[in-house]
Amino acid sequence: MTTTTEDIRGLARRIRAHSLRMTHSARSSHIGGALSMADLLAALYGRVLRVDAGRPNWPERDRFVLSKGHACASLYATLAETGFIPVETLSTFYTDGTTLAGHVTTGAAGVEVSTGSLGHGLPLACGMALALARDESPSRVFALLSDGECDEGSTWEAALFGGHHQLTNLIAIIDYNKIQSLGHVADVMALEPFGAKWSAFGWAVAEIDGHDIDAIVRTLETVPLEQHKPTCVIAHTVKGRGVSFMEGLLTYHYKPPSDDELARALDELEGR
Repeated sequence: MTTTTEDIRGLARRIRAHSLRMTHSARSSHIGGALSMADLLAALYGRVLRVDAGRPNWPERDRFVLSKGHACASLYATLAETGFIPVETLSTFYTDGTTLAGHVTTGAAGVEVSTGSLGHGLPLACGMALALARDESPSRVFALLSDGECDEGSTWEAALFGGHHQLTNLIAIIDYNKIQSLGHVADVMALEPFGAKWSAFGWAVAEIDGHDIDAIVRTLETVPLEQHKPTCVIAHTVKGRGVSFMEGLLTYHYKPPSDDELARALDELEGR
């Protein structure tokens, strides 16, 4: 791919705008977490992932698992912007009969697995990575996790599994926006020293600014970071990133944008 940094930034802005419209129209939750991972998704689909929208089941494709399935609005927006699904279908988000359910669900082209029950995405990704490795496939598996789901024991069982099996083709990305459903991560269940925990489980670890497109691309284009180890990228992000009055607020984990807030947010995005 030859997508430039500015192209990826533009894609991220469009992902955020779609996500705002979708959650506003559906009166649904999780806009804060959808916004915090928009830059990560834009870099993945704009530059890093080996995928083909015209052949969503291409055997040699990279697999992407959105473990934080509740923030699926931004993944659906990404899939629409990159040609997997029609942009027009985004207006059906979270409505009866839609393929774009309120937690990411198979049925939409480009969606590998249904997720939403937190702590399930990394175990699924581990199984995929092991199967691909045994088949000697060139495909890689990228799993995007929330920080809050790192409270789940199943996440750490999967981390043990990935390290034990030396799944070099597995990359976990943590959207570390420091806020989960009921409060700040540090207050609910502190994760630090976060990177050291992953290292102790046999992973190669990088910590980056999850809104620095160049840093995201540079890191993800160089995986695996170490031979015979899976990679964990801890992306430091901001809940609600891109909309000033939503940034860093727990409120927008659940609260959809009102009519006025949608207009203000879109004005901000279009002005950047």
